[in-house]
Amino acid sequence: MGKKLPPDQLALYKRIDEIPFYKWDPIGVSDIEEARDEYYSCLPQVFSIALESAQPTKIANYLSEVASGSMGLEGSPEHDLAIAKEIIKAKNQCLIQ
Repeated sequence: MGKKLPPDQLALYKRIDEIPFYKWDPIGVSDIEEARDEYYSCLPQVFSIALESAQPTKIANYLSEVASGSMGLEGSPEHDLAIAKEIIKAKNQCLIQ
């Protein structure tokens, strides 16, 4: 994360950090605490997309790309969209408008 975030964005970043690990989890490691950093590499991009857009499809497309392109897994577009909607909901709860 290279810069200091305002408190509301930091709260969102922390919420987004939890969502991929505990809810998206395409490789099934959420019950292994040692794997807590498994999805850290996609966190900055998901955070950035969430800040820039209110469209969950953009986040869902990115998650699908990560799962299929980087992890070699079969896509799960419906699940990815549900997770993206949860991220947008977190954004709406955390950010001061």
